[in-house]
Amino acid sequence: MNACPSCGTPVEQNADACPECGLKLAGTTQSFQPVSAEAAEAIAEFGDTEGPVLVVSKGAEMGERFYIDEGDMSIGRDPSSDVFLNDVTVSRRHAVVGRVGDHVTVLDSGSLNGTYVNGVCVDKADLSSGDSLQIGMFQMVFLAGPKGA
Repeated sequence: MNACPSCGTPVEQNADACPECGLKLAGTTQSFQPVSAEAAEAIAEFGDTEGPVLVVSKGAEMGERFYIDEGDMSIGRDPSSDVFLNDVTVSRRHAVVGRVGDHVTVLDSGSLNGTYVNGVCVDKADLSSGDSLQIGMFQMVFLAGPKGA
């Protein structure tokens, strides 16, 4: 049994719509386990980070790093995204990560499968070093770097 990406109500595997809120479901929803603290530490051992970075810990791009510059960074299945995640579980314009100084936030862009921080579906969330970010089938660990949050 899965959960509705909008309201969290349990939904049958092949349901067309959420029985609680009526959200139309395109295909099946999926759930993923958050990265454990041990996994986050192992990822941190890939080397020192010079600034805020997302490190892919699960998915086809495992180990790839996406450094977060000032301003906004788009994440999605659209090839023009700053972080291109090529999988049907990722919306074309899935989420935006924003950075102002040491403060980093993630904002869901109305994605179909949702954006998860530490296993919780969020519309917007502040990221702290070691947080797990789940977008579609991709899991990433946020590492703030030496001066980070």
